[in-house]
Amino acid sequence: MKPIWVIDDDQSIRFVLQRALEREQLPVRLFTDPRDLVAALDAGEVPQVLVSDIRMPGGSGIELLAEVKRRQPALPVIVMTAYTDLDSAVSAFQGGAFEYLPKPFDVAKAVELIRRAVGESRPVDAAEPDGAGMPQMLGQAPAMQEVFRAIGRLSQSQATVLVTGASGTGKELVALALHRHSRRAQGPFVAINTAAVPKDLLESELFGHERGAFTGAQATRRGRFEQAAGGTLFLDEIGDMPLDLQTRLLRVLSDGQYYRVGGHQPLKVDARIIAATHQNLEERVRDGSFREDLYHRLNVIRLRLPPLRERREDIPELARLFLARSAQELGVEPKRIADTALARLAAFDYPGNVRQLENLCRWLTVMAPTQIIQSEDLPADLFGTSPPPATPPAPAIAFTETRAVPAPAIGGGASEAGAPADWATALAREARTRLEAGEPEVWKHLADRFEAELLRTALALTHGRRAEAAQKLGIGRNTITRKMQDLGLDD
Repeated sequence: MKPIWVIDDDQSIRFVLQRALEREQLPVRLFTDPRDLVAALDAGEVPQVLVSDIRMPGGSGIELLAEVKRRQPALPVIVMTAYTDLDSAVSAFQGGAFEYLPKPFDVAKAVELIRRAVGESRPVDAAEPDGAGMPQMLGQAPAMQEVFRAIGRLSQSQATVLVTGASGTGKELVALALHRHSRRAQGPFVAINTAAVPKDLLESELFGHERGAFTGAQATRRGRFEQAAGGTLFLDEIGDMPLDLQTRLLRVLSDGQYYRVGGHQPLKVDARIIAATHQNLEERVRDGSFREDLYHRLNVIRLRLPPLRERREDIPELARLFLARSAQELGVEPKRIADTALARLAAFDYPGNVRQLENLCRWLTVMAPTQIIQSEDLPADLFGTSPPPATPPAPAIAFTETRAVPAPAIGGGASEAGAPADWATALAREARTRLEAGEPEVWKHLADRFEAELLRTALALTHGRRAEAAQKLGIGRNTITRKMQDLGLDD
């Protein structure tokens, strides 16, 4: 991974950010003079994210931002400034800054902001090879070849595209491919899951807000439309967007301009829109939960991604790709897979589609006992074989009175502690006990414990990397941060 560049003439700021980022296993390079940083860019070095002070003896952060954007338009730049320096903050946003970080800042929030910038920079980082040249998408099935042909035809088009398909089929990968092969490829690719952002925050996330627009709006903030200027905006799970925001989105798409929340100056839309959903929008239009005029505005060109069971001929090649990719992520030797095991993989229906196959290959990379994966190494809860000793598939969670205890998957018998094998049964027993005892707020208590265990497990798996944990859980980065705060897991 490329380093995070931090430039500030204040040694204490550099030291604090360096220590905080290194604790998060993020490489850091420090600068004190803007001229040295520009020279490094001219020498061909490119950071993952740039964090820059706005006022330095060797030059202005605004001037540096302009120089950086001229050389690397897609590079996320976070500008550090004081609360009172609003004019400079506005200038930074007008110059294309990703976000600004007010001083004095909370270190944890600064790291979270930098992680968010890292997550949004990766899709458009053309200088860093993806998985040592591994393809992001592949498929010989006729349905996938048709998708590839459509992406090729759309490469020179700016038309709005609606990508449909079941969860886990790879809709965001298609959106990213459309971006990378378009004339906007050098611009940013900005994605937002409209179902993962709370309704009262979604408008601000999309369109930004002015300082003082609502309680807590201490500074002007750019929305996703503004961040995607010159590039592509991907609206995932568009079918779950609230009706009132559907109305505003329709107006934006119709007029080609929008206003920040609390703003009075119109901003021009300069982003190609790609939307995606796993829902049947025609049915949602009929039942009144999705606007028909917005549906027609989005449904200019439609790409349907087939479920994995409709492209079984691609499963062996996908499995080999995912095994190689997961081995690279873990820094281990890639495992091979026997033909008999491949045949069983190809016969499975995969309700979770490509994402489920990818997660299964990650599990096999860690849990298969030998370098050649055999049929008996496949997880028993999916394929009906007896699991190898001491290598149960991904554990479920059994609720007890004192803590959540890992329990074997269904069919693996009881655990040594006597916990039921079926976590849903354990949950039912726990709920019944509490309800019969007349405890208050049983729903909230158990729901909070369930969410907390999901978050802890995902964060443990990703070594504390929130953006990656959110991706694995299928929720947004903002959602995981909010949930951790609500559940007291931030301490």
